[in-house]
Formats: sequence, C-alpha cells, structure tokens
Amino acid sequence: MDSHLIELLYQHLTIERNASAQYFAISIWFAERDLTGFAEFFKQESFDEHEHACNIANYLVARGQTVVLHDISAPKQQWSSIEEVIADSFQMEADVTTSIHQLYSSAERSNDTRTTVFLDPIIEAQIKSEDTFAHILSRVQFADNQPSALLIIDGEFNTNKN
Repeated sequence: MDSHLIELLYQHLTIERNASAQYFAISIWFAERDLTGFAEFFKQESFDEHEHACNIANYLVARGQTVVLHDISAPKQQWSSIEEVIADSFQMEADVTTSIHQLYSSAERSNDTRTTVFLDPIIEAQIKSEDTFAHILSRVQFADNQPSALLIIDGEFNTNKN
C-alpha cells in the first residue's frame, strides 16, 4: 500500500474515533436534559462511528498493515442550544465526508483498486448520514428553539421518524 494512503487511513481512523467520542458526549448532554429521543439517536451514532473505526482498522490489518492509534481529543461537552449541537454534528459529518473523499482520491492516484472498492459503500453510507444530519438541522432551525417543537422532534426520534 502507498505510504501516503496508509497515513490518510490512520488519520481517518482517528476522525472516526473522535466522532464516536463526540457523539457519546452529545448523547449524554441530551440525556441530562431528558431528551431521550435525541440521546438514543446520538448514542447509536456513537456506536456507528466506533464500528466505522473498527472497519478501517480491520481493513488495514487485512492489508498487512500495522494499525497506529493516534490520541483522540476530549469531546466538546457544552452547547448553548440544540441547534448548536446539531450544527456541530452536521459539520463533523461534513468533515468525515471530506476525509473519505481524500482517501478515495489518494487510492485512485496510487491505483489501489482494492481500497476504492472498500471505500465505495462507506461513501454511500456517509452521503446518507450527511443528508440525515442536514434534515435534522433544518427541522431544528425551523423549530426556532421553541420547546414544544423540539419535544415533538425528540419524540419522533423515539419512533424513528426523524
């Protein structure tokens, strides 16, 4: 494997691990405010990001590489509003998308078809995830910090209608 591509995979692994920690912190923030729908949604997102990190690590091992785990940052734990939480989450998803696209471009440049094939379903899932967060952000912005509207959105998470 190309050394630059390996380094990008290490970086992406760290991004996924950071996202998992951040979504866990967000889940706790919502749970502390008794917004159980949001809390469960973000707990699942944390698990999903952890699974993505595991998939990257497993791929590196399958390709005969040593997995290097870099330090992850302490997650942000304070926000002034639900809109700020969701906006931060949407930006994090956009950053993950950018990282995946950089990985794909690097794999193409190094003619690493195996890696591009590995990344194809990841890109598709990431696009769906970013779209989901854009939709949630739009709804939260429309709610305009009105408690009753935000409680309705929270309740929809409990019935999987986000």
